[in-house]
Amino acid sequence: MPLTCDVLIIGGGIAGLSLASVLSAEAKVVLAVAEPALAYHTSARSARQLIPSYGPPAVRELTDRTLELLHGIQDRTGLHFLTPRGFLLVGSGDAVQLRASEGMEFLTPAHARRLSPELRPGTFEAAGLDRRSFGSDADAMIEYHRSAAAANGAQVLTGSPVRSAAPAGSGWRVEAGQERIEARTVVNAAGAWADAVAAVFGAAPQGLVPYRRTAAIVDAARPLGAGQPMVAAADDTFYYRPEGSQVLVSPAEKVASAAVDARPRPGDVEAVVGLINRMTTMDIRSVARSWTGLRTEPADGHPVVGFDGAVDGFFWLAGQGGYGFQTSCGVAELAAGLLVGRGTGSCTGATVAAVSPLRARS
Repeated sequence: MPLTCDVLIIGGGIAGLSLASVLSAEAKVVLAVAEPALAYHTSARSARQLIPSYGPPAVRELTDRTLELLHGIQDRTGLHFLTPRGFLLVGSGDAVQLRASEGMEFLTPAHARRLSPELRPGTFEAAGLDRRSFGSDADAMIEYHRSAAAANGAQVLTGSPVRSAAPAGSGWRVEAGQERIEARTVVNAAGAWADAVAAVFGAAPQGLVPYRRTAAIVDAARPLGAGQPMVAAADDTFYYRPEGSQVLVSPAEKVASAAVDARPRPGDVEAVVGLINRMTTMDIRSVARSWTGLRTEPADGHPVVGFDGAVDGFFWLAGQGGYGFQTSCGVAELAAGLLVGRGTGSCTGATVAAVSPLRARS
């Protein structure tokens, strides 16, 4: 006998999980995950920083709403997801001005060095600070959404890649792994594989491109203090932040990739360690571990959230780029509202239009 549900969500990263936790309170949900574990790819490789000033206007609105919802969950449950940690942007005056958005406070280099004394004098000429930024416990967020979905009766199928799909009555008949599933609506939350999944359902691609982003945990002779901000170069050549007694560093690269289980390329981590050692006095000595994730987005850099429009019962929840965790609750609230016909909640019309799958066709 096939499994039956109101909504089949394809993908078990933060996008699919956060939607499942919200939607399962109102609908029967099945989550089909290609990998043997949840949050295996990019969601397990997050930089763990939520930055309200980061991204285009629609992303910033969804980030603000996500922070509001996360604070509410913390207050209600006693769980802990967020730790205040500022975000400091450094570089040339022009580069900082170009990257800064409202809510960012401009600082002199001297003031910036009081917050991040490891920065060497003369290595940057301007800085911007987002004091509303938070460090995030990505593992706790994933587990909260998983457990909330399970408590609501959602069923999770791991090791179940979608193999085929066909219209069936007013919905879909889908083969995923060894299971046959009948669903009224299918949500495509497949991350780097979202355009490929769409093709199985006869939906046109959204032009989603996966981009590499590498990070590493390193040991430094003079590590950062726990309360210090995350520091990022305004020209996107590096970022770093405290990670316990160690430091997380990244070359902040954006290199197009196939949809694969990405791995660091030789020399990438070594190069950013050299750059950060020239910019700071941390004296990074060794690399404890490194990884690479894929940040998938369309050409305009906005997520894709909404019904396909040309294929009945097919809903997009993809293209979050580097904003997956920081927009997760806001996006899930918007998607759930659209799926059950409740409306767009707190989202403005401009944000709904900016993330709509139909924008590429208008």
